[in-house]
Amino acid sequence: MSLTAGVVAVQGDFREHAAAIERAARAHGERADPVEIRSSGTIPDCDLLLLPGGESTAISNHLQREGLADEIVAHVAEGKPLLATCAGLIVACADAGDERVEHLNLIDAVVERNAFGRQRDSFETELGVTGLDEPFPAVFIRAPRIGETGDCEVLASFDGHPVAVRDGPVIGTAFHPELTDDARIHGLAFFESPDG
Repeated sequence: MSLTAGVVAVQGDFREHAAAIERAARAHGERADPVEIRSSGTIPDCDLLLLPGGESTAISNHLQREGLADEIVAHVAEGKPLLATCAGLIVACADAGDERVEHLNLIDAVVERNAFGRQRDSFETELGVTGLDEPFPAVFIRAPRIGETGDCEVLASFDGHPVAVRDGPVIGTAFHPELTDDARIHGLAFFESPDG
């Protein structure tokens, strides 16, 4: 049986995410069929959901305008997994200190946009992540930084700040796991139980 993996295809590297989901599924003996989502009606049929990076205000506006925001919230309320990366993390969190972003309030944390600097300040680092045996090659591009965390688990930190968190069925990362051939973050989000 194949899992339907919805990838919100508003902005960001949604094709790279789709490929990473397929690789992660194979590594766990599963099969996933990625579906690009731009309008409402598809998310209720998805087993897995991914909210990629891009520009958080544009993503937020699109989710609200197309009726996707309520569907994403309902998906998580059913206990289905969501992976939100970079700008997707910003939109999924409780607050980013920017009134232009309508947050989904799925991760009990506050984020700071572009906290690691501009495009030219992008970097890659080997990151220890809870649930992974070996460090993950994390790529940070105009990355947000997680500030205050409430009732969520910090999975990874960099320079003293959380950069990956789990809140129930939701994992959020400040980095771009799709920009590497390593699909373990997607595996952690979609194919591994948080209880081990």
